Amino acid sequence: MRNFILAVAAVALTSSAVAQVTTAAKEAGKATSETAKQAGDEVKGAVSSQPNKGIDTAKAKTHKANAKRHAHAAKDAAKAAVK
Repeated sequence: MRNFILAVAAVALTSSAVAQVTTAAKEAGKATSETAKQAGDEVKGAVSSQPNKGIDTAKAKTHKANAKRHAHAAKDAAKAAVK
């Protein structure tokens, strides 16, 4: 009976850690995606005509903010997985 309880506890701890690592990986991927989108919008803003330039610049700033938020969430999830 004791071994069964230890096995259940080990599975519970492992599944919790896997969930945290999965969250960290997802957030890191989202941060990378937003950074790529930001770069694309900055290039489009640099070469586009005046009416679209402001729109592309604003989109780039939004993507930068989202990337920062996702990177912060990934860092927090990684810290939680280690604890």
